[in-house]
Amino acid sequence: MSKKNQHVVPKGDNWEVKGAGNSKATKVVSTQTEAIKIARNIAINQKSEMFIHRPNGQIRERNTYGKDNFPPKG
Repeated sequence: MSKKNQHVVPKGDNWEVKGAGNSKATKVVSTQTEAIKIARNIAINQKSEMFIHRPNGQIRERNTYGKDNFPPKG
């Protein structure tokens, strides 16, 4: 299985979990919280990143669950 970053994105009144570059959603759910849980589990399993988007599409949070090539200093 390839490592794909997971995105939690709005889709009308619902939220999608999408792998980076995928045209189809992995899962469509009614709440952002539920989508985050699903995306987090996939990202942990794949040792990839998860991006949480705001309703306007802007990224509000990013989490790394694998080797971070650019860890924070300090």
